[in-house]
Amino acid sequence: MIRAMVRRALVLTAAFAAALTPVTCRGESSNALPAKATRELPPELLSLLQQKKMEKNSPIVVRLFKEEAELEVWKQNSAGRFQILKTYPICRWSGDLGPKLHEGDRQAPEGFYTVTPDLMNPNSNFHLSINLGYPNKFDRANKRDGSFLMIHGDCWSSGCYAMTDEQISEIYSLARDSFLGGRPSFQVQAYPFRLTPANLARHRNNPNLSFWKMLKIGNDHFETTQLEPRVDVCNRRYVFDAQPPPNSPSPLVFNPAEKCPPFVVNPQIARRALEKRRADELEYARLLEDNLPAAPIYSGLDGGMNKAFLAQFPGRVTLAKVMPYASYLPQLPPIPWIDNDGSLTSKWFGTSFSKPVVCDAARASFPSGRC
Repeated sequence: MIRAMVRRALVLTAAFAAALTPVTCRGESSNALPAKATRELPPELLSLLQQKKMEKNSPIVVRLFKEEAELEVWKQNSAGRFQILKTYPICRWSGDLGPKLHEGDRQAPEGFYTVTPDLMNPNSNFHLSINLGYPNKFDRANKRDGSFLMIHGDCWSSGCYAMTDEQISEIYSLARDSFLGGRPSFQVQAYPFRLTPANLARHRNNPNLSFWKMLKIGNDHFETTQLEPRVDVCNRRYVFDAQPPPNSPSPLVFNPAEKCPPFVVNPQIARRALEKRRADELEYARLLEDNLPAAPIYSGLDGGMNKAFLAQFPGRVTLAKVMPYASYLPQLPPIPWIDNDGSLTSKWFGTSFSKPVVCDAARASFPSGRC
């Protein structure tokens, strides 16, 4: 048994090392892993894992929040549930609130992404980097493009989520160790802000609201169950924790650009998420009734930075060099969502985006955001 475990660990280590070398971030390829990519977790983080009853090689989930400028690492505990391990202040993210649409728009992505070992770059010029895998199936189905969108070090961003070198070293090591535990990937959930009723009410005038409410479904599944949501795409929409209807003769097949097949949401997950959604809707309605002030649609700034870094890196958040983001939103058709009780929750998706894609000269002429 012990010999088998050792052999498995050696195989995984070799496979991981081999997978790490293909992608560089403005750097040179190298066949040898640098010391920074193999460094052990610091003692205080190893102690924290022990306190929280988390195995060093257990799976992780990474959550990103633009407006709060925070990155969370959640890790699976001995009960099989994900719990928060550590929150890192984000040193720099670029663009505005809202998803990435095009190469060069400087937008940091929003959505659900899957990171595999080949997306881990130990030879980045930004110390270390983790490619988010943008564009994913949802992005491609909606004709969105871009490349080399990362979580990396150096506290400088052009479409990425930039951390300090010390932070990315820890995050990279946590991701690496999760692969060595046998998981082939980990999930990244990227949000404009924490999807609370108050934040959604503040941003109620933003043309991205229906997109954010769609992301909230996956967010609610995760927060109410502490389980990584299964993510599929059909009809150019995210679908979470879908399973075949009872007595279905065939497995589900999702085509990102085509009509969704008949499905139901896992009943145990749907029940908890539905309770949260109803409570959040009531709070959202109350906030609107109380005339909670609405946030501006366009910030006028290129990205943001956690307040913890403002004194250390003055002047790194500048005026935006792209046109207001809402000026070139795509059209997405709304679809009815049938959950376990048969009700339609398409209102959580909102209405379709009302403005067509417009290619503006200011954005088109700006250098592409590669990191």
